[in-house]
Amino acid sequence: MEEPVSDPVPAIVEAEAQGETARVFADIRETLGSPVVNLIWRHLATVEGGLEWAWTAARPIYAGRQAQAAAARLYARLDPPLPCPLAPGALQAVGVPAADLPRVRAVADGYNRGNGPNLIALTALLVEPAGSPPGDPIPQSPPPAPLPKLLSEPDVTPATWALVKAINLLGARPDEPILASMYRHLAHWPGLLALMHAGWAPLAEDGRLAAAIERARALSKEEAARLATLRAEAGPAPEAARAALVEFTDHVICRMVPIGAALARWLPSGD
Repeated sequence: MEEPVSDPVPAIVEAEAQGETARVFADIRETLGSPVVNLIWRHLATVEGGLEWAWTAARPIYAGRQAQAAAARLYARLDPPLPCPLAPGALQAVGVPAADLPRVRAVADGYNRGNGPNLIALTALLVEPAGSPPGDPIPQSPPPAPLPKLLSEPDVTPATWALVKAINLLGARPDEPILASMYRHLAHWPGLLALMHAGWAPLAEDGRLAAAIERARALSKEEAARLATLRAEAGPAPEAARAALVEFTDHVICRMVPIGAALARWLPSGD
């Protein structure tokens, strides 16, 4: 089943996946240690043979935790620009009580767990191997916290959905066809989205966000070339699946990697 109202690209609703798609989705969550199946995988499930081809080819890169190690290296080198620090009481003033902060941070953590490794491992399916062999994998992360419901347009007010679409364009092309799912999870807190838009808009306007996105793109291709030797033989790539990987890795995922990393640093720790 597709989500035409909320996803400008067709995607299988995670909770409604059946049969082999449901099995692959479960394997993706377990192998990545992620609380969600990211949009790229849900979209590939609508391409005939796309999900099976991509997951077969990329799974060894994740299972050996080389994608996660490469993502950790990327995040360490990325240094994304941060908005101005939140004023004391700002979150509470816009409807994010202290009790909700762990749920908000879980969204950032969940997407950082997926976006970094996905950016590198899926790019590794598109590039030629180059560079020295990858380094040691990293240990398994603690289990992720569950995320709040992924909201769709009918679940929120028109003003909130307009805000979701507006923040999605920060750092994106004017005709961006993909709606980043992280913002739909954060739509439970419209006031937070408003603070984020106010914080990231200046970074988009002065070019700092674009520079971070380009750095994420360059670093991911460097890391991906080192991991490309680990991909499994999965047969010819369906043309639509390859096109989807190019679209997602070149644009929305490498946009959300610096935004997600910055969001995790910008939010109060809650300690």
